[in-house]
Amino acid sequence: MSQSPAWMAKIEKIASDVATAQGCLLYDIEFVGLGKGRTLRLFIDKNEEGAISIDDCTNVSRGLSEILDADEELIPGGEYSLEVSTPGLDRHLKQPWHFQKAVGKKVYIKTLKALESVGVEDKKWKNAKTVEEVLESADDQGVRFVVKDVEIKIPYTMIDRAKLVFEFTKGQKK
Repeated sequence: MSQSPAWMAKIEKIASDVATAQGCLLYDIEFVGLGKGRTLRLFIDKNEEGAISIDDCTNVSRGLSEILDADEELIPGGEYSLEVSTPGLDRHLKQPWHFQKAVGKKVYIKTLKALESVGVEDKKWKNAKTVEEVLESADDQGVRFVVKDVEIKIPYTMIDRAKLVFEFTKGQKK
């Protein structure tokens, strides 16, 4: 993962404080684009179970806009757009706490190297670079799956991309 500029770390702290003040949690932040097409995107979630509402997104957006508009020096380079939304059902997993919240759910992970490089010896899995299974556990070092008695441990440093897999079940109730 690339290192963020110092100003981005400051924006992340401010955005986290604003989200917390609104009863939300800053899930992720990104700044993309060039020139007039630049966008600051915030993804917010709830601390507990429950869904983010449009009002939550609006309140976080207003709160952050007030701070950013008051100090135009916070984000260098001129104009940009601000977007606030949820991370979605198939949310990307980047931080250890993202994975910890996903334990017991189906997760897709693409690794940088084949799984045998982390000690997986099972012939079905040793050459694999992707896993799409229910996440058994996650700690500060990495994640763990158990698939038909095969344990697969993947350190975060070996994960290229990861996301939650949304599964629709026919007849599923709200």
